[in-house]
Amino acid sequence: MRLRRRGRAAIPFPARADAVTVSVPGGDTMPARVLECDPESALTVAILVPTRPFGQRELDGLVVEYGSSRGRVHLTGSTVGVSPAEPDVVAFTAPLSVEIIQERDFVRVSSARPVLVYMGNSREKIQSFTVDLSGGGLLLAGPDTLQIGERVEFRLSVSQDVPPITGAGRVVRIDSKGRRGVSFTDISDGDRRRLVRYIFDVQRAERRRGLRAEGSNG
Repeated sequence: MRLRRRGRAAIPFPARADAVTVSVPGGDTMPARVLECDPESALTVAILVPTRPFGQRELDGLVVEYGSSRGRVHLTGSTVGVSPAEPDVVAFTAPLSVEIIQERDFVRVSSARPVLVYMGNSREKIQSFTVDLSGGGLLLAGPDTLQIGERVEFRLSVSQDVPPITGAGRVVRIDSKGRRGVSFTDISDGDRRRLVRYIFDVQRAERRRGLRAEGSNG
């Protein structure tokens, strides 16, 4: 479910130093961090990877994305470069247009499945496993070197009899146990459907176990 809101009062804003993602026209994404946030005037962010100066058309198409208690927020506005000497710093002024993606619409289940994680430009390969899964992302047991905003590719095995589910995502949170929450940024419709079917199978199996446990106590 997607809810669209207009008006500053409806927007849940990030805080200073929060990790966010900046999307450029064409679909590329870059990790960033909030420098200043004033809901009445502007959201200023610093992009954390090297970038060239943006043209005005590119600035107009920038979108900042971040997590909130209500879901993933996609924020736009009148975007300006703060200084030609600092092309990595941009300000979203008069932020009036927002899209909130309700991530909770995806059912999440606990499931420990092997997953191969490819990290960064070097595509360093690390074997890990999932803690839980949903149609919108997964919680990884590791590696502990992954940082918020980092992009990863993955190969998730849900069964020995079928090809792995593949895609890409970005680390959006690190919980108190050091586990990494990854939100999908690139996954095919077919692989997402396969993942959702697997999640439903896990739910059905859990319900059957629950019914058997109730029956044995009766």
